[in-house]
Amino acid sequence: MPQDLNIREARKDDLPALVAMFSADALGGHGDTTDPEAFQDYVKALAVIEASPDQTLYVAERGGEIVGTFQTMVTTSLTGRGSSAMIIEAVQTRVDMRGQGIGAAMIEFAIAEAKGRGIRRVALTSNAVRRDAHRFYERLGFKPSHLGFKMALK
Repeated sequence: MPQDLNIREARKDDLPALVAMFSADALGGHGDTTDPEAFQDYVKALAVIEASPDQTLYVAERGGEIVGTFQTMVTTSLTGRGSSAMIIEAVQTRVDMRGQGIGAAMIEFAIAEAKGRGIRRVALTSNAVRRDAHRFYERLGFKPSHLGFKMALK
């Protein structure tokens, strides 16, 4: 991990920086916006994440600025003899900070957290158009293994 990088749990006062980061993502297609009228949606989402013992939203800080974020979720299923998996979601490095090891540090942090909790598998999904991200995850040791599907319900 870059020495000047601090990874910690996100707080409500981090939301403007996080929303700006997600809003700047043209490939994500999630409809994120810095419109002040939408801010309460993010506040509500953070409250749900914070209330869950199985979800954590993290930020990566450098020099007091938010330069990256990711979320983890732990799920347990009957398959694998009741094993748990950590899902890494919403990995984002600020556009002007990419290529500096921040993304790798965030993923390594999540993997260490999973190992520390005795979790046997870490998984993530990546938008099919994010070819650079796919190469990045493969460099970190992830293997493409499943085909994902989604359905919008709005």
